[in-house]
Amino acid sequence: MINKYRQFFNANFSEEKYLEFLKDINSTFNCKVNFKIAETPIFIPKKLKHKLVEACEDIMAVINKPNFKSLTEGAFFDKSTIVPNEDDCSKFIQLDFGVCEDKDGELIPKLIELQGFPSLYLFQDLLGKKYKAHFGEAIPDHLSQHSSGISNQEYIDLLREEIVGNTNPKQVILLEIEPDLQATAIDFYATAAQLGIKVLCISKLKKKGKKLYYIDNEGQQVEVLKIYNRIIFDELYQRNDLQREFDFLDEIDAEWIGHPNWFYRISKYTMPLLKGDYVPKSFYLDQIEKIPDDLENYVLKPLYSFAGSGVQIHVTKSMINAIENKSNFLLQEKVTYAPVIETMDVPAKCEIRMMLLHNSKTQKTEIVSNLVRLSKGEMVGVKYNKDKTWVGGSTGYFEM
Repeated sequence: MINKYRQFFNANFSEEKYLEFLKDINSTFNCKVNFKIAETPIFIPKKLKHKLVEACEDIMAVINKPNFKSLTEGAFFDKSTIVPNEDDCSKFIQLDFGVCEDKDGELIPKLIELQGFPSLYLFQDLLGKKYKAHFGEAIPDHLSQHSSGISNQEYIDLLREEIVGNTNPKQVILLEIEPDLQATAIDFYATAAQLGIKVLCISKLKKKGKKLYYIDNEGQQVEVLKIYNRIIFDELYQRNDLQREFDFLDEIDAEWIGHPNWFYRISKYTMPLLKGDYVPKSFYLDQIEKIPDDLENYVLKPLYSFAGSGVQIHVTKSMINAIENKSNFLLQEKVTYAPVIETMDVPAKCEIRMMLLHNSKTQKTEIVSNLVRLSKGEMVGVKYNKDKTWVGGSTGYFEM
């Protein structure tokens, strides 16, 4: 989006460089990445950066309200899924913005979705380093992956402080379902390498009373004191075959680093609570008095789904009327992405995830990194971008 850097990057790009870049990433932890990594990072100008920061601040002003928990009690589709010992704020927040154009042709971010859940914090750091290693001559040193301008080492140190802190890293686990089989496995390996914590499948987590433990490689019991949770409940509820001793509803003597309840509170459910220039109009489907006449300008989203599952982009009144449980759906104003990333053929559309972390020392939720997804399809996502180039996961470098 910064034209001079885009032109220089594209002019110096080669397929050979890109293949070496992918080979380097895949060989770092001997883990083939099972999602498309884009051929390019993006270059975010100051003006758009300031709007992204302002948008995050506007949204956090709502999330930080004293009554936010009472406003989001309806986010739990089943009260029996509420996990005990919820903390006061979400450790991790992801805010996904489509890059659009306003009526004057200026770039503006529009919120697509938000999550009170961790993202690929350590993989994004790795990805940025690999872009620099293979395309460094086209990525100026004064640009930063971090909108605040912190260094990569300061970023890692902050993650270590918030996830591990003074706890023995062996007693901190990254919890997943069959982590080696997950598409995001490389992020788990990067996290383990940088923070020294244990990546553990929930089936390997043992329980004695309120104590949790796992068996290490020497056959010794290691008590778990902190859980960095990466389990998506949608997947867990579908895995009746998974034998496990631990249930999320158990009272435990361990601290959640990223309490599971925030997965529901900060989610699509939050969208109708938000207003402003950077947020599309959103409505709980069961609370709409009159269905809008211009449904072509809206999308229909299930409240409880993951990775775009079940989203309808061509909405009709008959579709809405056929829904029995309307309380499980959201009607949201459609966001029109601008094709702003020049590629070797048609321009790509862009979505920027601003990755936030609650800093326990400052008691503020801060923007710490970003994740970018490039698309040329009708929606952002693998199934809409098959057989296309210069699409997929990436990162952004901010003009400082």
